[in-house]
Amino acid sequence: MSDAVDPLVLTDADGLWMTSSDGRRLLDATAGLWFCHAGYGRREIADAAHTQLLRMHAYSTFGDYSNEPADQLAERLSDLAPGGPWKVLFTSGGSDSVETAVKYARRYWQALGRPERTVVLSRRDSYHGMHTAATAISGIPANRTGYGTLLPDTRLVARDDPQALEAAIGELGAEHVAAFVCEPIVGAGGVHFPTVGYLQTVAETCRRHGVLFIVDEVTTGLGRTGAWFASQKYGLEPDLLLCAKGLTSGYLPLGAVLVNQRVATPFWEGGEVFRHGYTYSGHAAAAAAALANLDYLHDHDLLAAADRIAGYLPTLLDDLDATGVIQSVRTGPAAMACVQLNAWLVKKDPGLVQRAVRAVRDAGILTRPFACGGLQISPALCASDAELEQLTEGFRKALATLL
Repeated sequence: MSDAVDPLVLTDADGLWMTSSDGRRLLDATAGLWFCHAGYGRREIADAAHTQLLRMHAYSTFGDYSNEPADQLAERLSDLAPGGPWKVLFTSGGSDSVETAVKYARRYWQALGRPERTVVLSRRDSYHGMHTAATAISGIPANRTGYGTLLPDTRLVARDDPQALEAAIGELGAEHVAAFVCEPIVGAGGVHFPTVGYLQTVAETCRRHGVLFIVDEVTTGLGRTGAWFASQKYGLEPDLLLCAKGLTSGYLPLGAVLVNQRVATPFWEGGEVFRHGYTYSGHAAAAAAALANLDYLHDHDLLAAADRIAGYLPTLLDDLDATGVIQSVRTGPAAMACVQLNAWLVKKDPGLVQRAVRAVRDAGILTRPFACGGLQISPALCASDAELEQLTEGFRKALATLL
């Protein structure tokens, strides 16, 4: 939500570029909220959605109902995701996908006669959305404050310490733990890349204790790491795999929960019912947009482009901390980065982060702040080297004005 007195009103967009109502052209450093992988103004995606909107825009997918685009998209995702086969539950976005996964994990253990397995573990600094369960398991304190206990039987563990997960399971008893939810790369919590071996170790820990391993790829999925899923890059085989954002590049809202065949059996073969779904689950026009978006990403080689961006950002941002206002810059094997402002300066002057965002905007670049005091960089995967250079130079000039 925005409480801005004088909001920036955006009217048009093309590629990485936004136009405001007062005529300014601004380079989008964030791909919206991480979602616009293909870039703005892609007629191929819009035309696919338009055609489906006229043919049959939507219908319920409850019971035995389905539609052709949703069926095709489910098959496509099952083929793209590692370690399948997969069953696919469609949602309206990332928070829906997390909410669905948490409910699925608890219902799964009920179906197996293990109702005591209810605890959901997640990591500090993680972000999993804004619904009730999603907020409860997110590890950003500012997002959790003021709501009381949203969901019982949840616990946070240290972000990069696999022994913290092992210890929590040991303390609670594996017989009480339903699932561990994990972003491969922490996104809105400040872009934290996993330490070497962390993801593989926690995946093995979950497998050894029979805890469902839920990988939240709402931010990383569909190309941002140079693979269709970060799980491929890190050699993971999740029990549940979540995606949204880049699934349609934001052209229409859509998310998905991929359920691995090994944990799908109670509901698809065992006669149990997972009584859950949304009005727009499997929305036909959104699924058509997603199929066209996946084609666009493939046809324009944008997964390889993500690798190019990931490789160039460290060079471009190498000396950014020389401005004095920057504490660190976090980059890694994905087209995303965090420019972390100096924590001491932010504590001394809480308004510094918003002034930094405005200064970067005045330099012609759109970014946004993280609760940790960092600034987001996650451009559309179509970004050229020249645009990346313009983006980082805008950051450099803007941040130098703050001291």
